[in-house]
Amino acid sequence: MAVLSVKAKENCKYDCISLGEIMLRLDPGEGRIKNARSFKAWEGGGEYNVSRGLKKCFNQDVAVVTAFADNEVGRLVEDFIMQGGVDVSLVKWVPYDGIGRGVRNGLNFTERGYGVRGALGVSDRANTAAAQLKKGDIDWEYIFGKLGVRWFHTGGIYAALSDTTPDVVIEAVQTAKKYGTIVSYDLNYRPSLWSHIGGKARAQEVNKEIAKYIDVMIGNEEDFTACLGFEVEGNDENLKELNLDGYKKMINNVVKAYPNFKVVATTLRTVKSATINDWSAICWANGEVYKAFDYDNLEIMDRVGGGDSFASGLVYGLITTGDPLQAVNYGAAHGALAMSTPGDTSMASLKEVENLMKGGSARVQR
Repeated sequence: MAVLSVKAKENCKYDCISLGEIMLRLDPGEGRIKNARSFKAWEGGGEYNVSRGLKKCFNQDVAVVTAFADNEVGRLVEDFIMQGGVDVSLVKWVPYDGIGRGVRNGLNFTERGYGVRGALGVSDRANTAAAQLKKGDIDWEYIFGKLGVRWFHTGGIYAALSDTTPDVVIEAVQTAKKYGTIVSYDLNYRPSLWSHIGGKARAQEVNKEIAKYIDVMIGNEEDFTACLGFEVEGNDENLKELNLDGYKKMINNVVKAYPNFKVVATTLRTVKSATINDWSAICWANGEVYKAFDYDNLEIMDRVGGGDSFASGLVYGLITTGDPLQAVNYGAAHGALAMSTPGDTSMASLKEVENLMKGGSARVQR
């Protein structure tokens, strides 16, 4: 029995839309930001990455709701989005004043890390067009009531960007629920986003209110602790094995506090080095906890976006199979493959994901 009642595809223009900010990612490759003389340009954003993966890997019909300053940087990011097959017709374009006094586009400098040196992200995103969106700026009635959307995804990164973005999120999820759209939310706690606006206390205030409207809640251990106040008892990231019983107990406490949650999913990661992690995931549905296959000693090229790719695989599995065990395995496999390539977004194919789910190897294919 399916755990979610997803609207029929023939009644909806979109399988999924995401609400969030999309930044221009500048990547120094194998080097360091502070020593770089050139950067590779990508696009990326925690919420957007989920819809992008659903399109490029899983061939779903998707769009993104965001805002850009209407200048060449914004149009560059738009071009990246279109290359990823994501519909840009719902993007709000804001006039640019020439130097960014009133509105600008976000930049994200990200180095991948290697061995004992962890990945590093330096964002430059204050006062961006997406952060300045406020309640009433987006016609959610048109999107959910007229166009039709099967699944809506947003997250805690967007909710942290300004005083107005939590209101935009709540307006969106309330309207989605009105029209029977499934709503997922990735807590995605980022200390740097909250540190100067109230820290964990403010993060919990915002996320606890949004959580009341969510069907599928996603996050890792730190996310659930920082954003909702739940901890994994007895867990230590330096242990060789994760305390799985502690995770199950945490999830049970979460669903008792939020009975509206129909699915709760969390990634499981033991960081041995920046380039070697143990990786898996679990999800709760129908009163049961389902665990994905373990990817021990997973070799990582670029971990940024791994959790977002987990989310897109999970969403795909829930939409197409309704089976939480299949869904969490789609998510874990897709996340593992996404971390084997550079950039925020997935370069994996559905065939590769399903082959890995079946135990496929990394032998050369000719």
